[in-house]
Amino acid sequence: MQTPDRIPNRKPRWLKVKAPLGQTYAEVKKLLGDLTLHTVCQEANCPNRQECWANRTATFLILGDKCTRSCRFCNVGSGHPSPPDPNEPAHVAEAVKRMKLKYAVITSVTRDDLPDGGADHFSQTICAIREVCPDTGVEVLIPDFMGDTDSLKIVIDANPNVINHNLETVRSLTADIRSGADYDRSLAVLRNIRKLSGDNIRSKSGIMVGLGETMDEIRQCFIDLSSAGCQLLTVGQYLAPSDHHHPVIRYYTPDEFDQIRDMALEYNFNSVLAGPLVRSSYHANELADGKSA
Repeated sequence: MQTPDRIPNRKPRWLKVKAPLGQTYAEVKKLLGDLTLHTVCQEANCPNRQECWANRTATFLILGDKCTRSCRFCNVGSGHPSPPDPNEPAHVAEAVKRMKLKYAVITSVTRDDLPDGGADHFSQTICAIREVCPDTGVEVLIPDFMGDTDSLKIVIDANPNVINHNLETVRSLTADIRSGADYDRSLAVLRNIRKLSGDNIRSKSGIMVGLGETMDEIRQCFIDLSSAGCQLLTVGQYLAPSDHHHPVIRYYTPDEFDQIRDMALEYNFNSVLAGPLVRSSYHANELADGKSA
């Protein structure tokens, strides 16, 4: 596929955020370092990192910091990953306890090298959090496990509050943007979350815009996600991590994100969060509580 032309690198004013840097931010950064934990906040260079850390929230990245895939939108490093750290689930639980989190989000690199894709490590992490912080809500953002329902069932049996699997982009762009992924396989993951968990666990997904999709394709995405039983949805602006990643084709305005949110709400999602700086785990607790913005 031919790479689209890159738009000027200057970001619009609504993407320029002066995030707080203070004592709490420094404390969280030190805590994560002391426990040798990775966060998607750091690895993916999230623009909301300072805000979230200052508010004592973080999205923990388990199973190392090397992904077995190399998606064109993602800043997480790819390569040959190390074996899973058996102490990591306990360290994540300790961080959740020390940070006094009411809601914890756990994600991972994709580990196609592991027989279960890392599902058991997710399960151990959820259980470790439940043991020390039984009242903390737990959301997991999972890879597709190559479509293996046995691996998905391992995560479901650990009973997180929310299971998120991102569709990331529209059908026509998936092959170019998401290395090793498949649009229909991702929809099947979401469908199986509802099928295997019933009403016990809420399903969630998210997409980025600004990669070259059309409004009609965004609408079709919402139709497909709703048909797959997805209940919670995030929509955010794609920001290229570097000149080597897929270029930003356009920046959507805040008003356009309001239109996108309203369009999504036509398709029976329980909650929708849409905005230029929205990411999968941004204000995850509020979204899980049923708030749309």
